[in-house]
Amino acid sequence: MPGIVFKPGEPLDKVLRIFKKHVEKSGVIGDLKKKAHYEKPSIRLKKKSIASRKRRLKQLRKTGELV
Repeated sequence: MPGIVFKPGEPLDKVLRIFKKHVEKSGVIGDLKKKAHYEKPSIRLKKKSIASRKRRLKQLRKTGELV
């Protein structure tokens, strides 16, 4: 769990914004969403395959190999 150190008298808004950035960067929220419910291994593998395919197509479009 990410934590931050702040100075006394620092505005709460600034501290919250910094904390949110740390949480987002560490991936805590994404991890919680993934573990919210059980996913069968076959479905997990299928999602992983689809994500890989999307990344590959995006990379091909970016390099100009796929028109």
